[in-house]
Amino acid sequence: MGPSVDLVTSSVHFPTQAEVVVIGGGIVGVATALALVKQGVSTVLLEKGTVAAEQSSRNWGWCRRTGRDIRELPLINASMRLWESMNHTTGRETGFRRQGIIYSSRSEEQRERHLRWIAEAKHYDINSQMLSRSQLADRVPGLTSDFAGALFTEADGRAEPQKATPAMAMAAMDAGLNLQQHCAVRSIERSAGRVSQVITEHGAISCQSVVVAGGAWSRLLLQGCGVEIPQLKVLSTVLRTRPLEADISSCVSLGSVAIRKRLDGGWTVASAASNVVDITPDSLRFMRQFMPAFKVERRSLQLRLGQRFIEEALCWKPGQADKVSIYERIRILDPAPDRSALGQMVVDLRKALPVFDNLQVAQSWAGLIDTLPDAIPVISGVGSVSGLFVATGFSGHGFGIAPAAGQLMADLVQGREPIVDAAPFRFSRFTDGELIRAQHWL
Repeated sequence: MGPSVDLVTSSVHFPTQAEVVVIGGGIVGVATALALVKQGVSTVLLEKGTVAAEQSSRNWGWCRRTGRDIRELPLINASMRLWESMNHTTGRETGFRRQGIIYSSRSEEQRERHLRWIAEAKHYDINSQMLSRSQLADRVPGLTSDFAGALFTEADGRAEPQKATPAMAMAAMDAGLNLQQHCAVRSIERSAGRVSQVITEHGAISCQSVVVAGGAWSRLLLQGCGVEIPQLKVLSTVLRTRPLEADISSCVSLGSVAIRKRLDGGWTVASAASNVVDITPDSLRFMRQFMPAFKVERRSLQLRLGQRFIEEALCWKPGQADKVSIYERIRILDPAPDRSALGQMVVDLRKALPVFDNLQVAQSWAGLIDTLPDAIPVISGVGSVSGLFVATGFSGHGFGIAPAAGQLMADLVQGREPIVDAAPFRFSRFTDGELIRAQHWL
């Protein structure tokens, strides 16, 4: 069962028309809706379950520039400016605090890679630094493991995933958003080559534009429009502890384990070194596109063939307007956490930081990350279907970048000057001959 998320009450009246319909109540969909209504655009946000019930409440809560793909740096800079004022913007507690992020360098080779990233990031006014062993020990007291140093960005921060998206959704409703939860989209209809209606389980909504921000569901939603996107899912496991005193203010990744201090006095604990990839029919379909990234990340990925292959082969089909859809049968993706990963994270954390010897696990959960072959998102119109837009494939680092991603999506929908250059995130990059590659800095 996933973490407890702040509740958001749906709008009372079901709409029959809007300028824009946003599909997906995760942080990217909510950020898009918030940006649109602040521009005075009539907007409806549809969520088959509840706001932030899937990956948007299950992630680490890191808001980071550190180690990002260079192509994302203008967008994360814009996003961090929005995070800085998010509590004021929403009038609510999102948990955002600027406390810095540290990535340890576990080898000299990795340290050199971190130094190269620092040099690149300076072109974008990002002032990260390389910590020495002693400086790392000062910032992470009690650290027993020996590292070659660490990549540190003091201006980075953290927020509370279970609070931030609901706060943004409520702020958007204050500004005029119509939010419908427990309202699955069955199909996106077209007329004369452009979107014209969204058919939901509760009725049809006429519109001029549709934004698909469905996270792990985006591929299937787009498939229903005859649009293919090479998207797969990665399972990430997370736990939270009961309150525990430790004099560590920054978010810290030690490779095998990563920690973030929570507002409730506990810690969110995760690992980038152990993720599960369930083999599905899409895994075979997109094997060629994902192979370069897999070769680089294979040590941190555990391939698993099991029930999910059969489930997706038999049941994961695009919706039809007059039939109950998969989106209604699975309101919330709630995968079981990887128990072996949980146990290893606790062992590794206690070994590296003895202050956590007496940690008590309060809860654990898992989430499905929507990922693309180059590990950067699509935030773009879909050229083959006028009025159709997509924001997906954030590849495990969408939480921090979401506020600006939503603003960029809103700008594109409205035909306004975009907040940053949108070219790196265009949908057509998978078909226009661009060399698709992921950048690996961490």
